[in-house]
Amino acid sequence: MQYDPVKRSLGIVFNKTPFLRKLFYRLLDLLLLRAWYIKKEVKKMYKDNRFLDLQILDAGSGYGQYCYFLSRFLKKSKILGLDIKEEQIEDCNNFFKQINLSDRVHFEYADLTKYCKDNTYDLVLSVDVMEHIEEDEKVFENICKSLKKGGNLLISTPSDLGGSDTDHEDGHSFIDEHVRDGYNMEDIKNKLKKAGFSTVDAKYSYGKPGSIAWRISMKWPIKMVNISKLFFILLVPYYIIMYPIAFVLDWIDTITTHKRGTGLIVKATK
Repeated sequence: MQYDPVKRSLGIVFNKTPFLRKLFYRLLDLLLLRAWYIKKEVKKMYKDNRFLDLQILDAGSGYGQYCYFLSRFLKKSKILGLDIKEEQIEDCNNFFKQINLSDRVHFEYADLTKYCKDNTYDLVLSVDVMEHIEEDEKVFENICKSLKKGGNLLISTPSDLGGSDTDHEDGHSFIDEHVRDGYNMEDIKNKLKKAGFSTVDAKYSYGKPGSIAWRISMKWPIKMVNISKLFFILLVPYYIIMYPIAFVLDWIDTITTHKRGTGLIVKATK
């Protein structure tokens, strides 16, 4: 199953005006449980230091929704978003210029297996990126070198407990773009320590409530749209009925400690 065609279709619509772009970010924040976790962790880390002049790297910035959140929550920070999709980089730079934040937020092309800027960043964000990169240990090394002493890396990534939805009979992933089905918790912790991080903490996300919510709010709608774009017409009534259920399940997921989960939230400190 391909996410990119759906993303491109949505991008065409929501890139038309800054208002629509902000609306798109808001919808992503509501629909993607990983956004709930990332925002929760960032707020926990910096709730008493919101006005520090931090240097932040979004390693795999995509549509720029996390850069937008960070720019609003950490109001004096400088943020660099890196990605390999040049059309998204251009769109993001145009958007942040339109909303007068280009002095603090900028986007560039970069290959994370090669990008390294010694002792530069206070915080690096990596949201659903590492499962797409084969040379993950090299990326972890580069990020560690790029962080200042005491700097933090915050990762969201699928776990090996069904994170790429490979637990059905044919063994194929729902998400074709992944190079690995997910990380074993101990494996990613060991890789980060090997890369030079002094402390690593990890916890499961997308437990049973979140996994059900993901199917309701993401998997089933995307499967329908991949069958035919005519299903776009049905998305509004579908979400009116189904999203309140998914919202409650996502909220339950974020306040629960999970023994198992299809996602991982990992924090590492240099």
